[in-house]
Amino acid sequence: MGVEAHATNERATGRTWTVRLDPVGRGRADVRVSCSRPACAAQVLPSAAVGRTAAVEHLKAHLRAGPAPRPSAYCACRAEECHTHIRPAGPRERRPAPWRCGGAVVLAVVTDREGRWWQVMECCSRCAAAHPTAKIAATAPAPDRTAPADAFRAAAASVSTVPAVGPHFSHTASGATVPHEVPPPRAPRPTRQRARRGRIAQRFVPHELRPVALRDELTELGELFRAYQQRAEPDLAVLAGLHARKAKAFRAWAEVTADTGLRLDAERAEQAAATARLQHLHRSGQAPEGVGPAVTRLLTASAQWNHARAVLTHVADHSPLPGPEARLLVVMLTLRTAQSGVGNLVGQDLKGLPLPDPEHLVGQLVECGWLDIAGTVDELIASRPENPTRIGVPSLTPDESDPGPFTFGRKMRPKLSGWAQRVVGEKKLRKAKTAADARLLALALATGVSLDGQLGPEGEGLPLEDLASWCAVTPAELLELVDRLTATDWLTEVAVTDTVLTGRLTERVLPLSCPLT
Repeated sequence: MGVEAHATNERATGRTWTVRLDPVGRGRADVRVSCSRPACAAQVLPSAAVGRTAAVEHLKAHLRAGPAPRPSAYCACRAEECHTHIRPAGPRERRPAPWRCGGAVVLAVVTDREGRWWQVMECCSRCAAAHPTAKIAATAPAPDRTAPADAFRAAAASVSTVPAVGPHFSHTASGATVPHEVPPPRAPRPTRQRARRGRIAQRFVPHELRPVALRDELTELGELFRAYQQRAEPDLAVLAGLHARKAKAFRAWAEVTADTGLRLDAERAEQAAATARLQHLHRSGQAPEGVGPAVTRLLTASAQWNHARAVLTHVADHSPLPGPEARLLVVMLTLRTAQSGVGNLVGQDLKGLPLPDPEHLVGQLVECGWLDIAGTVDELIASRPENPTRIGVPSLTPDESDPGPFTFGRKMRPKLSGWAQRVVGEKKLRKAKTAADARLLALALATGVSLDGQLGPEGEGLPLEDLASWCAVTPAELLELVDRLTATDWLTEVAVTDTVLTGRLTERVLPLSCPLT
């Protein structure tokens, strides 16, 4: 009998599992989605955005298919001895303060703020509330038991229906038996319910916040944002309206409490409202004229765009050899050695460029003193990634009296070099077998557009003479290059006058652009 009682009182440890999003390798865009459940195989997906979507869907599938939380489960986080249950002793305490679990058992989803992992825990609602990022996915049903008061009232009701034989009193008129009457049960005492605290943007709305209309607005906004997150399809117009209301409410909250953090949150909400509103206009085809779509560019900051233009300007002014092939090679070698004057090169770097005779060009650069290489030109052409050739450009090497022509650091140089390689080696340019002059024009156009892709500042166009000089061709030959880029879907809406080229980069190549700011 004692064994059965022990088995009945034993609580099962709460379930827990984790879905992770990890990079496949250094410098690679693809990611790996893995689940700690034994039956789930890892997936490799092409980008972090696709991987994050797949991880969330995988987690939701487990939550839909899995059993509900068990009312008698033992907190999973307590079994793992988390910091909530094991707290360090305070300065006046001899022992750590005990943590008491409480509330219904729930399935809580905890995630990190960067969106790299999602953990599901079967724990009590009090432990779930201790995690700032926890969201309740399911709650265990209440145990089916009869309350003592209900049992007493049921017994009293049954007694009242059975006539009990009581004593005889002489003053009764008929001498009949008068049964005892059970009084009706008392009405339950009203319980005082604590006012529910609102929560918005990881902040709790104080119940004592005044005016009351502001408190109610913040509470309602928190509920609306959480309801929006549960929508099957996004509605950017609704989201923009919520952010606008949040900005107004947070500004009023900041004025009441003099909290700088709330004022900053209000500014962020205004920016989020403007972004969501513009995205909605673009998706619905109602975008205002002259405003381009949001573009995720390879170079993301205006400082990077200015550095890219500075490199091209320097090459145009200091190119040691004539001709578009030599200039394209000098651009790529400058970007390889821009920060310290030295770098590594392999034969494939040269063979990937549209150069009819790369050995001859490299030899000319060495003979004129612009380039130094470790070994011979043939050894450079034959070198492989596991054994690169060391190269140097003396005019770019900084010293005590001359820091060099460029001001960017070591981390910026590979970003600029990678951007130039993406432009020069763009897929359609390679398939069309465009020559060096067309690739130079693509570089010039990528660094001479407005935010929405129009050529020149505010779409005013680019001077033909400057473009022809940069590409090392005549103005008549430049028009043929423009036709080639139009045929390869680089340019659209092209118009040429005697002095200016106007048009727009296509949306396909906008991510490679460096806008004029």
